[in-house]
Parts: sequence; C-alpha cells; structure tokens
Amino acid sequence: MIKIERYEDKIQKELFARDKSKIAKYINLFVGKKGFLNLLKYEIITVLFQDMRGALGIFFRNLFYPLLFKKVGKGVNFGKSVTIRHPHKISIEDDVVIDDYCVLDAKGLNNNGIYISKNVFVGRGSILSCKNGDIILEKNVNIGFNSEIFSGSKVVIGENTLIAAYVYIIGGGHDYSRVDIPISEQKKPSHGIKIEKNCWVGAGAIVFDNVSIGEDTVIGAGAVVSKDIPAFSIAAGIPARVAKSRK
Repeated sequence: MIKIERYEDKIQKELFARDKSKIAKYINLFVGKKGFLNLLKYEIITVLFQDMRGALGIFFRNLFYPLLFKKVGKGVNFGKSVTIRHPHKISIEDDVVIDDYCVLDAKGLNNNGIYISKNVFVGRGSILSCKNGDIILEKNVNIGFNSEIFSGSKVVIGENTLIAAYVYIIGGGHDYSRVDIPISEQKKPSHGIKIEKNCWVGAGAIVFDNVSIGEDTVIGAGAVVSKDIPAFSIAAGIPARVAKSRK
C-alpha cells in the first residue's frame, strides 16, 4: 500500500488570510502559478472558450487549452464548462474525452497533480480533485457521470477499469482522536487508493482511503469498500464483502 502522507490544507486557509489580496488568493486557488502573465493567459483562455457551445467551442478549447496544461495529446476533446485548477500540473495523453461540467483540480504545494493516459473518458459532471495529492488514470479508464475521485496522497485507477456513475473514491480522511479541538483542525491522513486493472466499480459505490482492489474485480452497486478486496472477486454490501470468485 502507498506510504502514508499528511496534507495540511494551506491553500484553503489562505483564502481567509487578511494579509493577502483577492487576486493573490485567486491565483493560489485557480491558476497555481504566480505572475501577472500567467494570470492573464489563464483568464483570457478560460473566459473566451470555457463556456463556448458546440463544435466551435471544442475546436477552440482543443486549440488553446494546451497553452495552460502541462501536456495535452492529440485527439483530446474538452466539453463545455470544464473547471480547471492548477492546469500546469495536469497531463493528458492522446484520445481523451473530458465531458461537460467536469472539474480537473490538481492543486497542491509539492504534488505532481493529475495524469490521464490514453483513451480515457471522464463523464459529465465528474470531479478529479487533489489536495496536495496525485491522481493517475491509466489507459482505457472510463468514468461515469457525476463521480468523484479525491486524492490527498496518491490514487491510481488501473487500465481498462470501469467506474460507473455516482461513485466516490476518497483518498483521504480526517483524524478525530482528539476531543479538545474540532475535527476540522486535526490532521488529515491519506494513505492512498489503488484499483488494479480490468475492474468494474458499480454505480453509487464508495471506496475509502487505504484500500487496494485487486485486478479483474467487480464491486457491486452501492457497496462501501473499507478493506482490501483480492483479485478476481465479486464484492458487494455495506461494508463490502467478497461474495464469490470470478475464477
């Protein structure tokens, strides 16, 4: 399993800092790179093309978004109203579709960000969210609509894996061992999540932090995965338990 890391949400705290201007807070949250020219480039491209409809919008986003991202391969299509944060930490390989209203949020102080391999589909309204963590989607991953992947350290989705709609993959949590201070002020541990290749995670499932799901495994709809699931399993329930082996 991935080595434990702890993230402190310094970016969120900076939003309420009185010694920083609103522009500085905006740059820290959205742009991720300091400097007026970086802000200007981000604003011009997103304001002009983010909400542009139809094929014309896709054409212009495909033309100008590579100027913001760390890497954008060939045949990548960005839908309407995609929210991007810290795009210089986002790499996208060839033949990827990011559907309408998705969020690609790679924010962090020293993380690598988001890596999306070839032939990946991210469904409408889905969220890839980092808090100083990394998200890796290997080739041929398919994510259904309105799903969320959160990472406070590292979340890896193996190749050919299907993530159905309304799935939550939560690579982090809150320490609640102390009672003298609020939970929101305690440490936020993150061990990471690894879903191996050729898996299928059913609609409405939840995968908690510090979990590994073995290859060729099926997770039933609505399941809550809080412990490791071995390869070639069919698991379901709350909490998820192995019902049978696919072998």
